[in-house]
Amino acid sequence: MNQIPTISEAEHQVMKIIWKDNPIMASDIINVLTKTTDWKPKTIKTLINRLLKKGAIGFEKSGREYNYYPLIEEADFVKTESRMFVKRLFGGSMKPMLVSMVENEDLTLEDIDELRKYIMEKKKG
Repeated sequence: MNQIPTISEAEHQVMKIIWKDNPIMASDIINVLTKTTDWKPKTIKTLINRLLKKGAIGFEKSGREYNYYPLIEEADFVKTESRMFVKRLFGGSMKPMLVSMVENEDLTLEDIDELRKYIMEKKKG
């Protein structure tokens, strides 16, 4: 697993597109993001370049276009970000985080059953 770089929320939006469809040309990333944000193409190109410098994505040149692909897996990113979140907000302890989520979120019976299932699987090893 590559070292997971710190990625801003805006960079994360670019990464989601690249994870979903890669390799992908910059023009396609720009087309998606100009429809869902108020960002200009230059802003999106800046975000792509930041991700390149951070080692989150790589590219292959194809004619005049660059095809971008992820160098980090989405699951690894989510795992790292989740751990950082728990560490920052709950001192690294899962129990207070889970208690907070259960107390503050509207959970359906299905949600509770699913959580119970995951906890039981974890308990079994």
